[in-house]
Amino acid sequence: MLQAYAYVLHLLSGFALLGAFIWIYTKVTPLDEIALIRQGNVAAALSLAGATVGFCLTIAAGILLNSTFFMFLSWAAGAMTAQVVTYAVVTRLLPQMNTAIAENNIAMGLLMGATSLSVGIINAACLS
Repeated sequence: MLQAYAYVLHLLSGFALLGAFIWIYTKVTPLDEIALIRQGNVAAALSLAGATVGFCLTIAAGILLNSTFFMFLSWAAGAMTAQVVTYAVVTRLLPQMNTAIAENNIAMGLLMGATSLSVGIINAACLS
């Protein structure tokens, strides 16, 4: 019974954290990624997808490798921070990134998404 409780707790918390991440990330970035995606903007979809998967990798590692729920939540906060900082750094290094994504430059969207995914992989590996 305790394992079922832990499963449900982590599953629902993971979904809630994912929703919170997407909401926070899309509020922090100057683009309205959701609106762009609804318009068929592939670059925005690739960028947001990379950040989301990168975030989820750390969430998964946090569930697998932490013995307390508090530590899991702490790593989730760290994962959110890492993804937002990644966006800030890449857009500082490539100031045309936001405009390129808004204009559906798929190469730039893929670069942002791949960078976010790479940071997520490294971040998740740091938990072990």
